Amino acid sequence: MTSPTPPSSVSVSDDLRTVAPAFTDPRALLLAPVSAATWRGISQIVVGSFVLVLATLLLTIGLSLGLSLAILFVGIPLLVGTLLLCRPFARLERARLHAQLGVEIPAPRYPRRDGILASWGAVLTDGRTWAHVAYIVVAGLILTVQGLLVTATGSFALGALVYPVVAVAGDLGAPPVPLVLLLPGGVLLAWITALITQAGSLAMVRTARALVGASPRAEAVEAARQAQTRAAQAQARATQAEGRAVELTETRTAAVGAADEERRRIERDLHDGAQQRLVALGVELGSARRKVSSDPDASAALEHAHREVKETLAELRDLVRGIHPAVLTDRGLDAALSALAARSPVPVRVEVPDPPSLARASASAQAAAYFVAAEALTNAAKHAEAGAITVLADVTPADTLRLVISDDGRGGATATPGSGLDGLRSRVAALDGTFDLDSPAGAGTRLTVEVPCAS
Repeated sequence: MTSPTPPSSVSVSDDLRTVAPAFTDPRALLLAPVSAATWRGISQIVVGSFVLVLATLLLTIGLSLGLSLAILFVGIPLLVGTLLLCRPFARLERARLHAQLGVEIPAPRYPRRDGILASWGAVLTDGRTWAHVAYIVVAGLILTVQGLLVTATGSFALGALVYPVVAVAGDLGAPPVPLVLLLPGGVLLAWITALITQAGSLAMVRTARALVGASPRAEAVEAARQAQTRAAQAQARATQAEGRAVELTETRTAAVGAADEERRRIERDLHDGAQQRLVALGVELGSARRKVSSDPDASAALEHAHREVKETLAELRDLVRGIHPAVLTDRGLDAALSALAARSPVPVRVEVPDPPSLARASASAQAAAYFVAAEALTNAAKHAEAGAITVLADVTPADTLRLVISDDGRGGATATPGSGLDGLRSRVAALDGTFDLDSPAGAGTRLTVEVPCAS
């Protein structure tokens, strides 16, 4: 949305349309004698004349005394006071022209200084305040000339229009001008009076803009200063946001890395601690079972305990693999994907065009790709009724780890909130990666994940 034009940049054509439409519109020209702009202009002449006569009188007295007594110093405060009175007068004129002619004139900015002498100096050297003084003189001349012309032409127009009626009704003598010419002459004079009125209104408005309104140069300087301030603030905010984004990126990367490191620690603890102890217990139970083969009851109890240990070990291995697969740390993503394919009940073809290139991906990126593949293979086996699955892993020229998993199942998969796929989407997003799921009903599923290698 564009900002409105500030009053300080109002052009002559804008003021013409407001206070002197007869000079811009043929229809307004034809109706000038009865136009609202004309009658507003006449009221402006009447009221403005009284205001400016009083202002001229006070200004003349104040300036005369102030200048004549300036040598005695006592005249300086009087001169300053007279100039200060010009400021509320300028405000009054702006309000009057707004009320009578419908124009908006911006208020100027006056300099301010601390201290009495400094403030007096600011008033005496302020160009805008002296412009207000000039306005009283110039506007007074405009209203004087305009008032004389409007009075003269208006009086003759009124007389020319009224006299024929009075002459016919009162059987007066013949006027110096034939009656047949008085009516057209009166109409022409009324039209000229309207044009003079509107032209004078335009002159008053333009004079007021120049002398009691804001200085165009000062406004331009102020606008430039404000623009520079806004630009500096915007740059500061942009710099702050950029720094914040870098900080958040580093923090997020550190958090993801810490989470992966914590998962690896848990995997090592389970593998080296509870899992090894269960393995040792299973070996001891197997040895004990062989030794008590002569006791059926003891053999059955040991058989049951041995089976429970093996099932617990299987569950523990699955748990360790879900936290962080050891094969991913020991042998890399290529071997980890092959291990997933080997455990899948659905035939899986793993394609890695350049296995060494996968090592360029960070541990977090490889872990994300592994868990995406594991979830996708599980879903394809459980829900998709797929007959074949293809897994493609490579590193793009943009240094991004890409994983594409496609199957020939029934499709219709969605990453609903709270589902496994939704969790994987969040994990990929945390690494600034992309997660694209294409699964039209009846046409299989294609999952594409790209994660920056530096994540």
